[in-house]
Amino acid sequence: MGALIEDNFKQAAKQYKILMKVIPEDKLPQTYDSINKKVVSYERTWWCTGFYPGSLWYIYEQTQDPVIRKEAERALNIIAPNQTYTGNHDLGFMMFCSFGNAYRLTGNPKYKEIIFQSAASLSSRYKPAAKVIQSWNSSKKFDGPVIIDNMMNLELLNWVSQNGGDSKYQEIAVTHANTTLKNHFRPDYSSYHVVDYNMNTGEVIKKKTFQGYSDESAWARGQGWGLYGYTMMYRFTKDPKYLKQAQNIANFILTNPNLPEDKIPYWDFNDPKIPDVPRDASAGALIASALLELGQYTPEPEKAKYLDVAKQIIISLSGPKYRSAIGENGGFILKHSTGALPLHSEIDVPLIYADYYFLEALKRYQDWYL
Repeated sequence: MGALIEDNFKQAAKQYKILMKVIPEDKLPQTYDSINKKVVSYERTWWCTGFYPGSLWYIYEQTQDPVIRKEAERALNIIAPNQTYTGNHDLGFMMFCSFGNAYRLTGNPKYKEIIFQSAASLSSRYKPAAKVIQSWNSSKKFDGPVIIDNMMNLELLNWVSQNGGDSKYQEIAVTHANTTLKNHFRPDYSSYHVVDYNMNTGEVIKKKTFQGYSDESAWARGQGWGLYGYTMMYRFTKDPKYLKQAQNIANFILTNPNLPEDKIPYWDFNDPKIPDVPRDASAGALIASALLELGQYTPEPEKAKYLDVAKQIIISLSGPKYRSAIGENGGFILKHSTGALPLHSEIDVPLIYADYYFLEALKRYQDWYL
């Protein structure tokens, strides 16, 4: 595994040196359009813009390549203005995956200031009456939507409170996590994608999906967000109910009869057309990273089970079926992710966050299990 991880980081550096040459100066890469042979890039406020600089910092950490670091710093400059953005809940994805890794590796106080301001901006979306951070703004479709993905953005709030910031940020994170635990999960510990709240009363209006197969289905990446989110909440709080929740979500995923042999999930666990449906490598990478952390807090034999599946996922994603050859796929590392199948968007393509969580899983395996 040590040699495999080293090989993956070397390959990632080569791929990202290709990718960095074909993206616009003011946008960040999201995916690759194989028909038109071009990288698709988005404006700085798109929820995924933190994953490219975050991936570069993970690669730099392993390779110490100055070209990679310079590009990481350039990408940070593009998204720095997001620190005051309040248009949605994705400040954690945008600003902690990026500036969080940059600060961890450099100790640059400017980066810490940006992280703190980002937490303040995210907390502006907290609705005290409903005890949640509102994910998206109200629309014709939803009154006060909260999505399971929002669990991931709580890491930013927890970190700031525990690194010299106001304790209110962690209090918001804990309250949101508790409300989500109460309302987002079914008896089998699978998760709804969207819970719509009356933000004035906290009443649940409806439980729906936006990216999954159906309202009652288990959208694969959503299950990964929940697993990662509650594992992370246990890291910061040591509250046993979060650990138990993470273990229950892991059990749902790992014992699901529709989890393929190579452990890379189909895009939704309940699509009736399985196995003739797309995989989601991003969900696989995310789940692997989460399982590696969950194993840190769990005794045997569960720890061995989590580690075994995470290792299988890493090996699968490192093989030719999922990992790009040098020079292909626009410079992205992984193939076969699914963004939003019901919206006919990003189906069976590379996605920047698949690369990010794959690199994070590699680092975690190297740090904790080698």
